Amino acid sequence: MDETPRLLKAVKMGSFPRLETGRVPSSKSDARCILCRGTKLLCGKDRCPIMVKFYAQSRIAPKLDVLQMEGASPPGVFVGRIGYPKVFVGPLIPPELGDTSLMDTPELWLGKTIDEIVDFRFQLVRGKRSVNVHDVLTGGRVVEMTRELGMARDPAEVDAEFTKKPSGRILLDDEIQPFGPSAPIKSMNLGSYRLDPSIEKAHFDTDLKAMPAVLDLYHDGAYVSKIQRALSVGAFGIEDARRFVPTRWSITAVDSMLSENLMTKVKRHPLINEFRVYESWSLDNRFEVLMVPAAWSYELVEAWFPNTAWNPSGSSVAIYSSSEGFRGRTTYAEIGGCYYAARLATCEQLDHERRQAAVVILRESHPGYIMPVGVWNVRENVRRAVKGPYTRFNALHEALGFIATRLDIDLGTWLRNSKILQDMIYQRRVDDYARKA
Repeated sequence: MDETPRLLKAVKMGSFPRLETGRVPSSKSDARCILCRGTKLLCGKDRCPIMVKFYAQSRIAPKLDVLQMEGASPPGVFVGRIGYPKVFVGPLIPPELGDTSLMDTPELWLGKTIDEIVDFRFQLVRGKRSVNVHDVLTGGRVVEMTRELGMARDPAEVDAEFTKKPSGRILLDDEIQPFGPSAPIKSMNLGSYRLDPSIEKAHFDTDLKAMPAVLDLYHDGAYVSKIQRALSVGAFGIEDARRFVPTRWSITAVDSMLSENLMTKVKRHPLINEFRVYESWSLDNRFEVLMVPAAWSYELVEAWFPNTAWNPSGSSVAIYSSSEGFRGRTTYAEIGGCYYAARLATCEQLDHERRQAAVVILRESHPGYIMPVGVWNVRENVRRAVKGPYTRFNALHEALGFIATRLDIDLGTWLRNSKILQDMIYQRRVDDYARKA
């Protein structure tokens, strides 16, 4: 039975019952891939993720069966983290020339289907060379050209010779954009290219620390993905302290640095004067963004249905959350990089409006989200949501009632798993006593 009406009335009256954190049951599925073989969709997904990957690989496989590859890097690079501080670095190279910039510019991917993203990302072959992260300037010619490529403005032609043909698993990760197989680089030549002027300026300022460089580039209008790429190849910082930063870490580091800087400004702005609900639905992910006229606090609550990327065999919806109050947080968010990506998107909009609010983001990931495509998906969806029109309400219970009609999971479950929503309902404020006086 839907308990939403009772809960909304309780919220309105200030008598919301305390609820323990829990999970909502969902339909069970004990199907096995071996029984389905991609034909019966017994897992409940719209399409078989194994077959999506298979067809993408089949289309590109003949072009990758080589020891030498020439192509236009978007530009793209990848820095691994396994074995840190000795890691693999190298370019991302597709077996085609021309304008390939879309392949590594996630800011332009909203509206693309999973199949389209998989198609162009799986073309990117990861060349790799082992290097110590401190050897930014002494790692050799391949490492030097990888660093230059990470700072390039436009696609650059790369001619790479591998010690063996590209192979290995396709990388799928909720924080990193997917890409294709990899191969050790024997030699590499980089065609004509031009460094991004803003990145080049920061790179040659060897007395400028990494954080100011990141902030300057952002305020100059550089794509977040470009800043993340340049940081990963050691382009910024005091000269002797520069190092390669694993791609996974650089993505979260930039999102965190930028949002921390914006939060400082947001906390000084006046409060919004209404309750707002924004939304964005994409790739079978639903994002509902609630802004409340209260001092800055922030929370991301994610619900993963069975047969989704991070809950592939569960029999119930898995819900996780991370939050922070006005003073921020001192530990890494349990949810991971998505937390900082969404925080950046909301801080951007609030600072743009010169306003402050408490923000709760509710995300439902449904079975159509058959494979992870990277943390950009969260950042760009929340960006699109908060830049668009919103629905205005006069009270919290009204906003929650609207959200309850937009998501499949019942309101009680969201309230059980949201620390900030519970604080809003339980915590007595000065205004409450003033109204009673």
